Amino acid sequence: MRGSIPSAFARSTSVFALVAGLTMPGLANAQAAPDQTPSVQAQQGTPQADTSPGVPQVETGATATNAMPDQAPGDEIVVTGVRASLERSIAIKRDSFGVVDAISAEDIGKFANTNLAESLQRITGVSIDRRNGEGSTVTVRGFGAQYNLVTLNGRQLATSNIVAVGGDQGGDGAGGFGRSFDFSNLASEGVKTLEVYKTGRAAIPSGGIGAAVNVVSRRPLDSKDTGLLGSLGVKGSYDNSSSDCFDCGARVTPEVSGTASWSDPNQRFGVSLFGSYQKRNFSFSSVAPDNWNIRSLTDFLNPGNGFVNGQTVINNRPTNGNVLVSVPNDSRYHFSEASRERINGSGVIQFRPTDTLTFTADGLYAQLRQSERRSTQSNWFNRPFGVVTFDDASNGIATTSFLSETINGVKDEAFEQAYRAQKNKLYDFGGNIEWKPTDRFSLAIDGHIGRADSSPDNPNGQTSTTVAFNAPVVAAHSLTLGKNGFPQQTIAINDGSASTTPTGQSFIKGNGNGVIDLGDLSSAVQRQFASNQTQRVKELRADAGWALNDQLRLDAGADYRTTNTRQTQYNTRQVLGDWGNSLPPDIARLAPGQVFQFCNVCKFEHNDGNPDANTLVAFRTQDATKLYNTLHDYYLGVTNDGVNHADNIDANDDNRVRENIWSGYVQGSWNGKLFDHNAQLVAGVRYENTKVRAVSLQPVPTAVVWTADNDFFVLNTADRQTLSSRGGYSNWLPSVDAKFEVVDNLFARASYSKTISRAGYGDLFASTNVAGPGRPTAIGGIATGTAHNTDLDPLSSDNIDVSLEWYPRKDVFLSAGFFNKKVHNFIGQTVVNRNLFGLRDPTSGTAGTRSGTAREQLAGTFNADITDVNLFTYTALLQQNAGNVATTNAQFAANYNTQSRALNQGFVDQILGQYDITANGQDPLFNFAVNTPINNQDAHIYGVELAGQYFLGDTGFGVAASYTLVRGNIGIDIAADPSVNTFALVGLSDTANATLIYDKNGISARMSYNWRDKFLSGINRGGDRNPVFTAPYGQLDLSVNFDLTSRFALGFEAINITEEGVRSYGRDKSNIWYLSEGSARYLVGARYRF
Repeated sequence: MRGSIPSAFARSTSVFALVAGLTMPGLANAQAAPDQTPSVQAQQGTPQADTSPGVPQVETGATATNAMPDQAPGDEIVVTGVRASLERSIAIKRDSFGVVDAISAEDIGKFANTNLAESLQRITGVSIDRRNGEGSTVTVRGFGAQYNLVTLNGRQLATSNIVAVGGDQGGDGAGGFGRSFDFSNLASEGVKTLEVYKTGRAAIPSGGIGAAVNVVSRRPLDSKDTGLLGSLGVKGSYDNSSSDCFDCGARVTPEVSGTASWSDPNQRFGVSLFGSYQKRNFSFSSVAPDNWNIRSLTDFLNPGNGFVNGQTVINNRPTNGNVLVSVPNDSRYHFSEASRERINGSGVIQFRPTDTLTFTADGLYAQLRQSERRSTQSNWFNRPFGVVTFDDASNGIATTSFLSETINGVKDEAFEQAYRAQKNKLYDFGGNIEWKPTDRFSLAIDGHIGRADSSPDNPNGQTSTTVAFNAPVVAAHSLTLGKNGFPQQTIAINDGSASTTPTGQSFIKGNGNGVIDLGDLSSAVQRQFASNQTQRVKELRADAGWALNDQLRLDAGADYRTTNTRQTQYNTRQVLGDWGNSLPPDIARLAPGQVFQFCNVCKFEHNDGNPDANTLVAFRTQDATKLYNTLHDYYLGVTNDGVNHADNIDANDDNRVRENIWSGYVQGSWNGKLFDHNAQLVAGVRYENTKVRAVSLQPVPTAVVWTADNDFFVLNTADRQTLSSRGGYSNWLPSVDAKFEVVDNLFARASYSKTISRAGYGDLFASTNVAGPGRPTAIGGIATGTAHNTDLDPLSSDNIDVSLEWYPRKDVFLSAGFFNKKVHNFIGQTVVNRNLFGLRDPTSGTAGTRSGTAREQLAGTFNADITDVNLFTYTALLQQNAGNVATTNAQFAANYNTQSRALNQGFVDQILGQYDITANGQDPLFNFAVNTPINNQDAHIYGVELAGQYFLGDTGFGVAASYTLVRGNIGIDIAADPSVNTFALVGLSDTANATLIYDKNGISARMSYNWRDKFLSGINRGGDRNPVFTAPYGQLDLSVNFDLTSRFALGFEAINITEEGVRSYGRDKSNIWYLSEGSARYLVGARYRF
């Protein structure tokens, strides 16, 4: 159970000592702001010039006649805090061309949230994806992270993102294939403003169909104040889940940030520095099955498909034989202890030798280290099932709500241990020259280089190290899918079952004491995964602006950008006692003290596993890499036990993509009167030419080896071949923004733009990959392959936006907008059935092959079910006996129970551990279903955005809220054929947020609720092309700041107060893909401003 919050903070005396030292009497109502209000020009009739032509920023075009009520243009003193931040954000929204939303810092070093993604979700139309309880990537108007461009001061940020830590079953082998930017890399304290451009602009680089998100940092000469300015903040962070940890470090962890800026009195030279360190320790419990099998009821009931036999009891059987049924492979409980460490640093130097010339040099460094130590407890099914109960299939999918089986002998309960760790690094260094020789002309040259790396970081230098050990003691077990699909396991054990090693040595599976304990544990298979993604960006651009007169302005520019992206994957596998546990129990003997017993299911706080006595027992090691090394070194020296313990290479991929992008734009703006009303018009066009080259180094597959009933691995050559391909395209991207003041402070906007987003890097690779079937092809398995396509065109969208916005006061607004996007060239999949690399199929069941003989004998001689277990066992025996059918039949008959229609499990485990089957010349060629990405889909996305903010006079109380409704014509059919790929846009969902605010008398507080509706987060998962839906999510946060003086402040934050968790599911809500419980996080701190 989780501990108390006050006691946890009380143990962190250093935090409170600092707070006490900073505390001074007095309250401050206002402070001198370090920055002016947003760049609103006060010269009537003069078009707004960009503050830095080389760096696209919000273009306002505001005039003195547009000034908000009660606001004096050019004020240099404004209040700080929540209200002031919201006022600045409103000013940006009001005075911008097109549809632009923004969030401004509340003060130097003080942003609205501890995480940039969490801040962005407060913007209308923006929603986020969470990982490990924190915001990670953003979706804008239904377009996911891969469709949004992220820039830093107008420059494209390098990106690398591998979702290993906190991922589901796919996390261990996760690779870096996309363009999405992970905002958890960046601390919020170093940011001045976040800008979200929802309409296209000729001056903004392409790449964001959803939006372009610009992160604006502080620069010393932007401030009207001179001398030394800055702040220092210290927080203590307590995650409620840390009380469940065995050993995840300190429960109260530090967050320290500081920023300092200095400029001389004449504003000729300035320097600013920022640094932060943030640490978080936490734990979480989760469930995730290996896979969901989708079959028609008729196929499911066919004994030849292995799910049932003549003895299976079926309850609540659907009446329609064509209805789809969903069946899990297994169920798994996970308990993870995790940590996150974030380090950020940045610096800016500016030199202004004359009033017309400014030199700027800046640099950014960010490092994010994350680790997860996970223990798994799983019950997998041999099949056929003994009892099957279906639910009522209310949504057209019949889910097996109860499954049970009794084993002919014993099988294992699996306890895999994993150590996942990833390190992300981000660098960006740039320079800018800005020249304004006259009031009407400006020229800027800007260049930067950036690099992003995601690399392995566990003690073995891997992204993930997994060690599977099992307790081969399960005599019978069952699975009930409880509320919302949460799995409830029961187990009956026999830890005294006799078995034989591959060399004929007799042993007992377990220690015979009648309970599950350390003495029952046997090693199985261990693996290591090393995933890397690196991207290097180089960019040079020039921008010029010319105010032709008081109403007209012309801007033009050119840009060259090159990105080099590299993805590598190196995975190895070592067989220990194998999946069938063909060797005696060894964990307690070989790794004494490294593994301990605990209750995994007891770690769930908000879900009931309804465990029986045996399910309460699970096992954990605190360092899977140490256990891996112990077992690895021992078994490499063992050569006489009938098992091959050598390391096998499962993947050795090296993919590189280079993009060269040349672009130019011209843009004109007009600011004046139309029918005596203020009006503005901006029109422009951007041209981009993109060249793509992909190079892949890949090993050549030589065989798909059948290693067990439904297990396969691809055998590759040690040498790798080089493949290369090219592609390219050109795009004209026009844009028009119109703004009209209908009456005082009521604005109407209309915009048209054409935008593009480029294909994910994984689609552009030059490599061709193969994978074995999920089960033998003789009983329906399908071997798959992937061929990539470097010549893909980008997605293109024709966008229309209209809105009406009312700004009665500087802190009050109402807005309603409609957007419409017609998107072309969405990337779908085409499937071509063909052979790859001359690989042959040992599982075909074709007459004249070993598996064909097995199929004939099973059906004819034994009248046995054609299951994957029976087929593999007979084929392996036939291989051992050099094709002698009589000898093979005798061995099979000696271990086959005609009453239960099942082989003795101990005999099966022996065969699984002793034999692998490789195709020979009699086997037919594999017929791979090869998926290739192509541009073959169009979509229509449209929606409504509503937003408002209101403060109740000078009471200090206010409220802000927004709602975004998104619709499209690209939904998904959950009853779609599981053998056919489907297309749908992921990320499409409604979103809403509401914030209660108080800001007066030195107290600044906000309570925010953010909600995102159910959305599709994945398609075509697994061999049965399952969808992945993410369930609705709502999070409640609170932050309170107390200004003790004009310089000192105390703060308190509560994040995810209701401990909302994340849940994803498949075709039915009970088909859980991943469920992770959430936890609340509390921060107490102090900030000193100078």
